[in-house]
Amino acid sequence: MRVFKFGGASVKDAEGVKNLAQIVKQYHEPLVVVISAMGKTTNAMERIVEAYLEKDSEELKSQLNDLELYHKGICAELFEVKACDGVDQLLTQLRQRLQIEPSLNYDFEYDQIVPFGELLSTTIVSAYLNHIMQHNKWVDIRKVLKTDDCYRSAGVNWELTQQFMLDTFKENTHTLYVTQGFIGSTENNLTTTLGREGSDYTGAIIAYALNANDLSIWKDVAGVLNADPRWYPNATKIDELSYWEAIELTYYGAQVIHPKTLKPLQNKGIPLLVNSFIEPDNEGTVIQTSEQKGELQPIYVLKRDQVLLSMSPKDFSFIIEESLSDIFQVFSKHRIKLNMMQTSALNFSVCVDDSKRISAAIDELSEQFDVRYNENMELLTIRHYNDSSIQKMMKGKVVVDSQVSRKTARYVLQASDWNF
Repeated sequence: MRVFKFGGASVKDAEGVKNLAQIVKQYHEPLVVVISAMGKTTNAMERIVEAYLEKDSEELKSQLNDLELYHKGICAELFEVKACDGVDQLLTQLRQRLQIEPSLNYDFEYDQIVPFGELLSTTIVSAYLNHIMQHNKWVDIRKVLKTDDCYRSAGVNWELTQQFMLDTFKENTHTLYVTQGFIGSTENNLTTTLGREGSDYTGAIIAYALNANDLSIWKDVAGVLNADPRWYPNATKIDELSYWEAIELTYYGAQVIHPKTLKPLQNKGIPLLVNSFIEPDNEGTVIQTSEQKGELQPIYVLKRDQVLLSMSPKDFSFIIEESLSDIFQVFSKHRIKLNMMQTSALNFSVCVDDSKRISAAIDELSEQFDVRYNENMELLTIRHYNDSSIQKMMKGKVVVDSQVSRKTARYVLQASDWNF
């Protein structure tokens, strides 16, 4: 059994769906294909959630019409018809769900609405594969991937999930399954999500449960690059990484792989292949159990839209374990991930993603600490740095804070243009 995961960019239009079909056609062993929402549909679904909760009926109507036109337009190109029964049914279900009075729990409402993006994309892809005689079975992943009720960041019930997946994805010759990434459900069958960009994680969960030969993630890049080419045009492909190194990179914010993806694969020694759906015949990057030999080239990870928070006790007492415990409890309560932290006798600083939750956390922390913060920051991590890599990246930059260890240099910078 092999597991493939295709992201939204790979199925953003009819040509992308046809390209996916051509890639899948080359493989004859049992295969589970995990697919994200098409293109930027998740962003569109989030706008629908906002309009729904704000009870903005005109905006909601407009967003729903755009969603329908987009997906039916792809259907029309694939099937030469304007309607697609499965798509119509899902859109009807979505509209019915949006007629229910919303609760006060944003995360819950998000998880009941946004996953329609994945359900729409897999319905279309599965129907097209059957249309061209690539027979497959569409699987509602919510029936087999069971989680807790931590909406928008659900934890996996591994025992139930493995049992259901083994019963569902059976290894029959030339068997092809199509299912969704990113979503699951509770024991009470309430839909949950695994966190933004969680489709990679879904692929890893399936691979783990089925003891798959490997997991292949198909992206619009050649493999794992040493930087995001959208801001660093000189990025180059890395042929091989160890699990250890890849986990370090995801921790620092590298977006090519979802942070939770690697652990279940590493537990069973399942290789992760990162390939290009644009050039599928080219070798990508393999991540597996290995010892990195020689020096790796510098790897650059840039996180934008950061906030630098600094906290000091109001009575000038030391920052000690009790104070840190109080601070971490506040961040945990507001579900704020710490991207970098640094402590001194009277000061504790963290770099975090800018979000709606920051203000509430600052208000709570201010009851006990003097809190200062800088918005519009960037966090640059240079893994396997050398002098020339630091000089190149720091040219013309304003450094607000820094942290340097044996292999990794990290800089909090004032946001500015990157020119190379």
